[in-house]
Amino acid sequence: MESRFRQESDSLVFGKLSRTGRLALARGGRLKVAYEGGLTVTCDGRHLVQYDPDTRTAQRMELARAVRDFPLLGILLDPSRLDRLYKVEAYGGETLKLVPREAGLPELKATGRHGLLHTLEWTDPTGARQKLELLDAKLSPALPPSAFKSQVPAGTRWSTPNG
Repeated sequence: MESRFRQESDSLVFGKLSRTGRLALARGGRLKVAYEGGLTVTCDGRHLVQYDPDTRTAQRMELARAVRDFPLLGILLDPSRLDRLYKVEAYGGETLKLVPREAGLPELKATGRHGLLHTLEWTDPTGARQKLELLDAKLSPALPPSAFKSQVPAGTRWSTPNG
């Protein structure tokens, strides 16, 4: 699947923020998120790499750890996890309410369009309301593995996440 997206966050601390970019997902836990302005997140199915060209820093972590730290990422990469983590309730039309089966997961509201995910809304642990909107989601022909290879230039400073 590929789509342009808009990500919105509304918190008491930072106010309302909005970012846009492009998203590509493929079987095998492959993901590429490219925000306008340069930040990229790439996953080849084993490792997740975040690169920020503004600070010339990158961070790499095992996919299993990233999914543990960010359960919603796990659902995007492997929708079969949804049933294990959430109880799905009809909300009306193409909207579903996803009630967590485990403590620590946010309740989600998911809306579809033409059989594909359109919006995902939740409140994060800081109390900020989050919304991810896929603007033109479409199933695409299989992208080659090279499309999910991180492009980090020489001279980048690498950091290691805690743990």
